[in-house]
Amino acid sequence: MELAFKILKTTRQNILDFLDALSIEQVNKIPSGFSNNVVWNAGHIVATQQVLIYGLSGTPFFTSEDFVSRFRKGTKPEELISEVDLNEIKMLLSTTAEQIQKDYSDQIFGDFKPYTTSYNMHLTSVEEAIAFNNVHESLHFGYMKALGKNLSS
Repeated sequence: MELAFKILKTTRQNILDFLDALSIEQVNKIPSGFSNNVVWNAGHIVATQQVLIYGLSGTPFFTSEDFVSRFRKGTKPEELISEVDLNEIKMLLSTTAEQIQKDYSDQIFGDFKPYTTSYNMHLTSVEEAIAFNNVHESLHFGYMKALGKNLSS
C-alpha cells in the first residue's frame, strides 16, 4: 500500500502545482467542446475518493456531504467557484491524501460494499478502491491538462 499512497500524494502535488499556475478565471472557464472545467475536476477528484473509499466502506466522509454532493459523479459546474472555494479544494487535495493514509493505517475502514465502476472495474476491498482511485485521479488530471491547453480558445 505504500506505493499506492506515494502515487496518490505525487498526483495530488502535480494537481496542486497545476492549479497554482492558473487564475481563478482560468480554472472556472469551460472551453468550447468541454462540459466541465479545471476546478470541477479538482473537486470531483476529492469527492470521488470520499465516495469510493469512505462511502463504500461505511465510514463517514472526511469532507462534508455538501462538498461530495457538489462534485460527485453526474454533477457539472453550476456556478463560478470563488477564490475561497478554490482554496478549500486545494486544502482538501492535500489533507485528504494524508488523511486516507492515516485512516488506512488506523484500520478505520469497515466492511467494503463491492462496486463496479464506470471504468468497468469491480472493486471488492478498500485496498482495491485505493488502487483504483489513483487511476481515476490520473484520468481526471489528464482532463485538467487538456482543459488547460484549451483555455485561450
